[in-house]
Amino acid sequence: MNLVLADLIRDLKLEQLEDNLFRGVSRDLGFPQVFGGQVLGQSLAAASATVAADRTAHSMHAYFLLPGDVKAPIIYEVDRSRDGGSFSSRRVVAIQHGQPIFHMSASFQLVQQGLEHQSVMPQVPAPETLPDLHQLVAQSVDVPSELKRWFEVRLPVEFRAVNAEQLMSAHPSEAETRFWFRAVNQLPEDAALHRSILAYASDFYLLRTSAQPHGVPFPSAHLRLASIDHAMWFHRPARVDDWLLYCVDSPSASGARGLARGSIYNRAGELVASVAQEGLIRYTPPRA
Repeated sequence: MNLVLADLIRDLKLEQLEDNLFRGVSRDLGFPQVFGGQVLGQSLAAASATVAADRTAHSMHAYFLLPGDVKAPIIYEVDRSRDGGSFSSRRVVAIQHGQPIFHMSASFQLVQQGLEHQSVMPQVPAPETLPDLHQLVAQSVDVPSELKRWFEVRLPVEFRAVNAEQLMSAHPSEAETRFWFRAVNQLPEDAALHRSILAYASDFYLLRTSAQPHGVPFPSAHLRLASIDHAMWFHRPARVDDWLLYCVDSPSASGARGLARGSIYNRAGELVASVAQEGLIRYTPPRA
């Protein structure tokens, strides 16, 4: 097992302090604050631990309130809002230094059959034909050193971008990103763990897409991106240790905020999850 992935799995297996009360450790990925995907994954793990095993998460809606401190643990308090005949509802508050930094509502459902349809997965190159995004950045002579440093951080998930040049470019481009991703090693047969890691991975490169039409490189001293909210719907079971295609677009940016939407497909072309996020986008042009 890859050590970085093993750390993530351990981080998602929260310590239970009391009924409905859990503690998780924070992981430093090189950001100035706790990575939002970590809090998404841990909060979903906390909620899942209070729900019957025959019910699976089908949606989560979260708000980021304060930046998380990577040097301090996070306490997750779960409110068992309702357990009905088919659905269970949970609300989770993440607390650090006595203050809520994040809250999330999640809904769980008994597995049921019904009508089905989905959008069609775009035709893109297979992941085996694409270079690893982090290796591509490391080998590029045109990428700024500050961007290279960010890509040097070892992650539990690997990425292969269909349009890598847009992610690395400081030139305006279409507000669309497509990339394959998967865990760097095989994961245990634990459906709740796969959903938590899927939530974790869904926060990568999402809001960045909103800045692409404006030709602003990221990271940059002149650009600040910060997640405000994050919504996710789990449509079908998914294995995160097999390649998944993430198709992201940004239909709007205004009022110092950007909106990004994502569709996640497995290799069979099944839509397994949908994502939406609004984030803060503050740009300070460099002085002449």
